[in-house]
Amino acid sequence: MTEIVRETMEYDVVIVGAGPSGLSAAIRLKQINPDLSVVVLEKGSEVGAHILSGAVLDPSGLDALIPNWRDKGAPIKTEVQEDNFYILGPAGQMRIPNFPMPPLMNNHGNYIVSMANVCRWLGQQAEELGVEIFPGMACSEVIYGDNGEVRGVVAGEFGRNPDGTPGPSYEPGMVLAGKYVFLGEGVRGSLSKEVIAKYDLSAGKCPQKFGLGMKEIWEIDPAKHKLGTVTHTMGWPLGSNAGGGSFIYHIENNQVYVGFVVHLNYENPHLYPYMEFQRFKHHPMVAASASPTARGRFPRAAGSRSRRWSRRAWRFWAARRAL
Repeated sequence: MTEIVRETMEYDVVIVGAGPSGLSAAIRLKQINPDLSVVVLEKGSEVGAHILSGAVLDPSGLDALIPNWRDKGAPIKTEVQEDNFYILGPAGQMRIPNFPMPPLMNNHGNYIVSMANVCRWLGQQAEELGVEIFPGMACSEVIYGDNGEVRGVVAGEFGRNPDGTPGPSYEPGMVLAGKYVFLGEGVRGSLSKEVIAKYDLSAGKCPQKFGLGMKEIWEIDPAKHKLGTVTHTMGWPLGSNAGGGSFIYHIENNQVYVGFVVHLNYENPHLYPYMEFQRFKHHPMVAASASPTARGRFPRAAGSRSRRWSRRAWRFWAARRAL
């Protein structure tokens, strides 16, 4: 087989993934040392293209990173005004008071945001500091040095056959090498999995927990809209053999983020997460307040993604499942 020859570009720091962690790292590095050469590689067509989350954001991290973010026009406008948590049954619900909830479920002082828009804004801040951002550059391979260290990544490789061999329109891409390489690919990133396996980074650690999240953006009747309201639920339609829950966030322009998460360790092999989401939308509480099937209410966008749970969040969700 002919050896693949690639051009190499050298940087001080190479960051894979233009999500909030990758962009924040790039910004902080340039704040510490403006002379560092930093590049961020993003597989999406633009920064934010693969960011699905409609999220509740704790601004403390952003306060530390960019203290004047409010003056710089950050797309963070909707402060949480009301925080609710419900246990759902097939025909009703029971509200859990806020005082026994763990700190991670206390959203006082937080903001409802589109993380895609936040990442686009972070990308602009990074570029103003001199960070190079290359969208449309999926990374396909880790490059190792002579001593087994991570040296860089291959980006922009296209045209391989299903068996991995170069096809007729093959483009080898290029090597982006750095003194430091940050992997911020998100959940189950292919390069991260390779590096975790190579260096046995998961040895002695708790196993990671994953879930499948689905989200829709609805435009609803203004009379039903409650700007800044955050609602989380557990229980129906999931049974005792499946963990998960939902979120409903009221944002600007009479829009609502509606999402549903199913933990991927569910025991019933016939469970279909997407159909559980559809069932959830027919619950009386959801249908009465924000159902897109009612007159004058309809979805604007939809998507799904996998997600990884932190150890603290997993303990909370596990406790909820045991109730």
